[in-house]
Amino acid sequence: MQKTSVTKASKIDGCFGAALVDFETGLCMGTAGNAGFDLELAAAGNCEVVRAKMKIRDKLGISDRIEDIRISLSNQYHLIRMVGTTMFFYIVLDRQNGNLAMARRELEIIGKELDVGRA
Repeated sequence: MQKTSVTKASKIDGCFGAALVDFETGLCMGTAGNAGFDLELAAAGNCEVVRAKMKIRDKLGISDRIEDIRISLSNQYHLIRMVGTTMFFYIVLDRQNGNLAMARRELEIIGKELDVGRA
């Protein structure tokens, strides 16, 4: 089911590459597409982004669940979409051909299809 989810995520319009990551371990559960760089390395590195955001959220006393984190580059969006309590999708979108709002919505739907716990 995880591989199917990553494949679905990689088919989002404008998506160069997708990964499903366990941010507690840094392990990639699967990748698909060709972002032009090592998706597994990028996904593992983004575990630090997720951990940092959670740490700041907790220090601020905010109890809301993080839904997603967007990193905007000049030609790409890097979108981290939380799934359950320990996983996230990481996708790389072309800014010219991708639709960020639609990508967020599609990842939400794909994430709900996975059988993972929710916080």
